[in-house]
Amino acid sequence: MRVWIKDPLAILAEGAEGGIVVHHAQIVELIPRGGRPSGDIDQIFDASQHVIIPGLINTHHHFFQTLTRAHPAAINKELFPWLKVLYPIWARHVTPDAFRMATRLALTELLLSGCTCASDHQYLYPPGLDDAMDIQAEEAARLGMRMTLTRGSMNLSEKDGGLPPDSVVQDEDTILADCERVLSRYHDASEGAMLQVALAPCAPFTVTKRLMVDSVGLAEKFNCRLHTHLGETRDENEYCLANFGCRPVDYLEECGWLTDRVWLAHGIHFNDDEVQRLGRHHVGICHCPTSNMVLASGQCRTQELEAAGSPIGLGVDGSASNDNSNLMEGVRHALMINRLSYNAAPVTHFDVFRWATEGSARCLGRNDLGAIATGKQADLAFYKLDELRFSGAGDPLAALVLCGAHRADRVMVGGQWLVEHGDPIGHDVMRLRHEHGEAAKAFLASL
Repeated sequence: MRVWIKDPLAILAEGAEGGIVVHHAQIVELIPRGGRPSGDIDQIFDASQHVIIPGLINTHHHFFQTLTRAHPAAINKELFPWLKVLYPIWARHVTPDAFRMATRLALTELLLSGCTCASDHQYLYPPGLDDAMDIQAEEAARLGMRMTLTRGSMNLSEKDGGLPPDSVVQDEDTILADCERVLSRYHDASEGAMLQVALAPCAPFTVTKRLMVDSVGLAEKFNCRLHTHLGETRDENEYCLANFGCRPVDYLEECGWLTDRVWLAHGIHFNDDEVQRLGRHHVGICHCPTSNMVLASGQCRTQELEAAGSPIGLGVDGSASNDNSNLMEGVRHALMINRLSYNAAPVTHFDVFRWATEGSARCLGRNDLGAIATGKQADLAFYKLDELRFSGAGDPLAALVLCGAHRADRVMVGGQWLVEHGDPIGHDVMRLRHEHGEAAKAFLASL
């Protein structure tokens, strides 16, 4: 069917004031104000009450952490103390059933915020969770969302001087074998792919150098992306200097990770030289403003990194450090914290929308996503301005950010409606809330 999404209240695309035409999974035509489609139309959707933006793209998350939001033992802590408290709890209670429920809830919550493509950095592998990537593939397909299955890993535990308990790490051979299995089964590099795979050793202080290096080899073999945490805290810099004799970016380069197939989570504590080196190699940076503020980790140097050549994307990060999976809220937080750093005029709502769409798409290597343009996938988020928070708003696009939009009225992925009237089609949110809440009770049992 050729569907004309007609006369939106506002749309984040030039020359599309009269709407867009969607055919199969793609955007095939932009309609100027007062114009009409060039060909026959099978269906018209009246978008006159909707502000339309490209579907948001989440480039960093930890779905399993939805089970420990606002955990009493972990609140009001910085990253390392926070991890030391939560690792043992996760090790005991992240079962396959709990992980499936966490994944289902995180994906649904993201979708309802207007997110159409998500990447989850799943690095925790307690006994019995060997099929974590298969669970996530099933849940993404069940909901209809695009996903980059980000096969994370840790192989340094407490006995090696690391933070994680021994029970949640795997040995190098097990990790690499499963990485190859997941890539062979799920990685689809074609345009419009619903599932892709990235390899993601957790962080320099939780994996061996061999695992970092061998992950590069697999990524080159399968033409996939690479991801890790880097530069999140000053403690990380000190760890790398003490254990590797260099700073994290130097260590990254030693491991062969300064390439344009890499995107990094957080990227806060880089000096001027490192910013230029990362930009020169077009290494992507996922900015996680909410998590960075909750854990007081610091502020990503978004403007300098982007000016140097690094794509900037957005991520909600884990729901134990963000406490929600709402990417539209993350867009607003990105505007606020970056204005605090750079002043009001240099950082606009268009900048943060760009990071959450085009920038995130570049981080994931998705040329087919992230913009409302002909030939792009029809991944779209629609918002109404009928809540009290929007009353009196003059600029509809700016209002989404400044007035705090947090739930999409409609969401489309690949030309298919997944959300209508604020609810996911065919899925019971109240039941999900109950089942997930019951699963989360186990994570409080030891208090």
